[in-house]
Amino acid sequence: MNTKAEQSKGVGAVDVVLLVLAAAILAAGIVGYSVLGASGNVSQSVRLLGVLAALVVSLAIAAFTAPGRRVKGFVAESQFELRKVVWPTRDETLKTTLVIIAVVIVLSLLLGLIDLILKSVVLDWLLKL
Repeated sequence: MNTKAEQSKGVGAVDVVLLVLAAAILAAGIVGYSVLGASGNVSQSVRLLGVLAALVVSLAIAAFTAPGRRVKGFVAESQFELRKVVWPTRDETLKTTLVIIAVVIVLSLLLGLIDLILKSVVLDWLLKL
């Protein structure tokens, strides 16, 4: 059980305004990319930098809201949990892969044999009666 105090899950009015502002900035960057591309006067790299700048600014604004802080906490806890993972060695991975390949080959041979038997039963015995 988590011993942390429960945080309020509600989103305040300031957070809503900040999230709408972040969405508007991102939308403006995307619309600007399209409009500047239609005019043909601005290179694609400059337009792409404008979209990336809008994305960074909107993420920075969204990070200061309550949902943004919850996302940052989730990412931090996920990174902490990933440090606990024990990854298999190269040798373990190779052995496991070889076992899986062998099992797939054996099962495909068995299914092919069952298919051959059923085909001969149906075509040779049942349909010739």
